[in-house]
Amino acid sequence: MQWWLFRPVPSTPRTTRKLSRILERGWHPVSRRGAELFDKPALGYISQADSTSSQTELLSILADGNGADHNSRFSPDIVNEQNGESRKMHRKSIAKRASVIAALTLLSSSFLAATAQVSVKTASGTLEGSAEKGVYAFKGVPYAAPPIGDLRWRSPQPVTGWAGVRKAQEFGPSCMQYKSGERLPWTTEFMVQNKISEDCLYLNIWTPKLNSTAKLPVILFIHGGGYVEGSAAVDVYAGENLAAKGALVVTINYRLGVFGFLAHPELTAESGHHSSGDYAVQDQIAALQWVNQNIAPFGGDPRNITIWGQSAGAGSVANLIASPLAAGLFEHAQGDSGFGIAGLPVTPFNAAEANGVKFAEEHHAGSIKELRAVSAADLIGDPSQASPSAGFRFGPIVEGWILPDTPNNMNEKGSDNDVPVITGYQAGDAALFTPKLESLDAYHQYVQKRYGASASEFEKLYPVRNMEDLKSAISLSGQERDRVSMYLWASARAKSHHTPVYTYYFDRGIPWPQHPEFGAFHTGEIPYFFLNLKVLDRPWERIDSDLAAEVSSYLLNFSKKGDPNGTGLPHWPRINSQEPQTMELGVRSGPMPLADKAKLEFWVNYFNSPSGKNASPF
Repeated sequence: MQWWLFRPVPSTPRTTRKLSRILERGWHPVSRRGAELFDKPALGYISQADSTSSQTELLSILADGNGADHNSRFSPDIVNEQNGESRKMHRKSIAKRASVIAALTLLSSSFLAATAQVSVKTASGTLEGSAEKGVYAFKGVPYAAPPIGDLRWRSPQPVTGWAGVRKAQEFGPSCMQYKSGERLPWTTEFMVQNKISEDCLYLNIWTPKLNSTAKLPVILFIHGGGYVEGSAAVDVYAGENLAAKGALVVTINYRLGVFGFLAHPELTAESGHHSSGDYAVQDQIAALQWVNQNIAPFGGDPRNITIWGQSAGAGSVANLIASPLAAGLFEHAQGDSGFGIAGLPVTPFNAAEANGVKFAEEHHAGSIKELRAVSAADLIGDPSQASPSAGFRFGPIVEGWILPDTPNNMNEKGSDNDVPVITGYQAGDAALFTPKLESLDAYHQYVQKRYGASASEFEKLYPVRNMEDLKSAISLSGQERDRVSMYLWASARAKSHHTPVYTYYFDRGIPWPQHPEFGAFHTGEIPYFFLNLKVLDRPWERIDSDLAAEVSSYLLNFSKKGDPNGTGLPHWPRINSQEPQTMELGVRSGPMPLADKAKLEFWVNYFNSPSGKNASPF
């Protein structure tokens, strides 16, 4: 859907006849001051029509040579003066005024909001959005009541309705966290920059069509950040470019750290479900429920929702696949960095409650009432919480209600939600859990500690004689380890479920001459899938734009039908437990082996060993 504005120039009989036909299809004249246009020339004509034929005919008028200046543009002050000044004309008057029109300018999306009234009615009230790059955006949309005061550490509550029109043109606050601002390789575009608050349960919507009959596939993205940081307002998650390709895109906030995952015996007693913690997972379920109930007038299909997350967002997707409370709320799922036989930690309930009691004692709170009275800022005072490498003090819990078992156990048993899945890893993911090793002695100690009884075999397969070998061995072993872990998870799912599983390995590093050492770092695939390369100031090459077009097409296809394959794309095979391979996405796209035979056998045996059972996710 596009808005086109054509200004008047001297007409010809031919353009008059063409415009008479076109204007009767829903094109409206606008004036500079909004006066009725029956008796005076219009500044131009504007339309929101979807009709490709009308747009084609109008463009043909441009070729009639009526003296139109194809390079002219309306200045912002003129466009602003036109705000809301379009008027429908009686068809007879349209025919009269058609003689004053012939061609010119396609309005830029930055001015679209100035000419359009963009509003949608939801169950809670009417929202007024804006337009960005040819799509409509609604930001800072509340999907649950603010979890503040007595609602801290409670299940998300319904939104209180509002009268009139609520502005939805700016992101809501991000959830409480320690803001790092930048932490390489994650530059500011990957990190939270806006305000933080406990009042943070907001989502954002980008849609190319405001039409309840559009039935667009819905892609709901869940951000990462180790369950302690991150936001839907991060620059690389902007959804307008992906939406312009033909999907409705939603991004959500959810409670983080202690606010999202505190378990405590008092909270368990007051819950009504003999459960506490996992408030963040409940937030995500509440967001999905809101989307199911309200997304149709935004152009989305509530019966075709894909959940997609990265890092802790992927862990969140795994939790939603596992949770019986999320059953029926989505149709497809994608997890980037990712699902593996070595998954993100999930805490047993007793341990989580004990941790909550200890946390309350550390903050001199003798009860949950007293802990609720502690300021939010004081509860996140330790910056180390914002580093995944510091461990996951607060994260998902197997508490029996939201999560009856670990997602991996449920995946293997087939007792979770049976939906098509894509999961993948980046070539640099393993670096997250690899310490800096300054000597060969340090390397050998690291291998011994990590691989235990398998250490000697590991060193035979990945021999190291010098520091250059060390770097290569760490990199290659981490990549092959992740691919095998992912494959074992996927093949277990393929055996226990009816729906397909697809895996990928993303190995294109963002071009970054100042920091070539980061390569295809954790989260580096996100600008490609979101079509947001231009958000980053990097020396992009043709391969990057081609790859972004390719992977976003895979995602869009998957959101439509649970299968990433489509016309013009390299074939992506579904996982077959008899064929150990994954889909390489990068300079080359196509199936690739996980590792050579000896290394594949090593990793399979490792993940079945006691050491492998408790392996880190990357």
